[in-house]
Amino acid sequence: MSAPTKMALRFPKGRFAMLSVYSFTGAAIVASTIFSLLLFLSLDDNPLMQWLFGALAVIFEAGKFYAWYEFGERRAHGNYVGALSALAFYLILALISIGGSIGGINSATNAAQSEQRQAQAQIDAYNRQINAIEQQITLNNQAAERYIELDRIATGVARLQKENNQLRKEQQQLALERDSLPAVAQGSILGLISNLANTLGVSADQAQSWLVIFLSVLLDVFAAFFVGVIGEEQRFRHWYRHPHATPPTPLNTKESSRANEINTESTTPSEVPNEDVDSPYADIKAALAAKTLRCSKKAVMAEYALSQEAVDTLFTHLQQQGLVAKKPNHHYHWVG
Repeated sequence: MSAPTKMALRFPKGRFAMLSVYSFTGAAIVASTIFSLLLFLSLDDNPLMQWLFGALAVIFEAGKFYAWYEFGERRAHGNYVGALSALAFYLILALISIGGSIGGINSATNAAQSEQRQAQAQIDAYNRQINAIEQQITLNNQAAERYIELDRIATGVARLQKENNQLRKEQQQLALERDSLPAVAQGSILGLISNLANTLGVSADQAQSWLVIFLSVLLDVFAAFFVGVIGEEQRFRHWYRHPHATPPTPLNTKESSRANEINTESTTPSEVPNEDVDSPYADIKAALAAKTLRCSKKAVMAEYALSQEAVDTLFTHLQQQGLVAKKPNHHYHWVG
């Protein structure tokens, strides 16, 4: 087996691999759709409008991933203009999706922060009441000292002491209620935001913004990658089941049976190439005629893993048929 043939060794992915790919892709698409729905549904409180905005979010998400799949299909078939148009359409929908994901993730993060703020606000309210009582007790003690200086202990100091005792009881009761509140738990996302803010030396709001943007972009890239994997695998499986069809992708993604067939044909380069429809030479002629393959010996060798002798024989035969001509600079061009 030659070196190009070894590089071309490729088989369809197994059931476990494809199950994993479909699971990852489905989870990423569902997560991206949910985050977009969180944003679009918050645009209006009218149930009818929420249904419409929700449907719009789902359409955008489905269209985005199909546009990416179509980009891979057109690029694999050499339709680069169509691939660019599909890519542009995908980028527009991806920006909308990323914006929706940013809004959805940010909304969930703000909800967690709001719960923490509410719990902390209750504790702060108890602390303010306890501090106010402590200040009142301090004022009463100062007034008691003034009564002592005026020799009015019996009339003033006793009353103030009684009032302070009552205030102490209220203070202790408030402290018990405050301590009985559920502990303010810091969620993982809030802890991550706090650590990022300390590490980057920015505010918590800025750290949250950067984190939300990063997660949103990562989610879209993750989903697009696995959609591309599925598309490439589907194209390869189709070619694998129909090995005599014109391959849509370079040989380095094809299986060894195709390379073995080509090498078998190339073992007799001095013979006239077989003109049978199922022959690889027929595929080469069809690709050259359709201009999906550059009319060059190097291009044919790289695409079909043929030897130099086999390619020379092929081009000589094509010249004899008047299908290929050589330019003054020794480059070939298709004239058939």
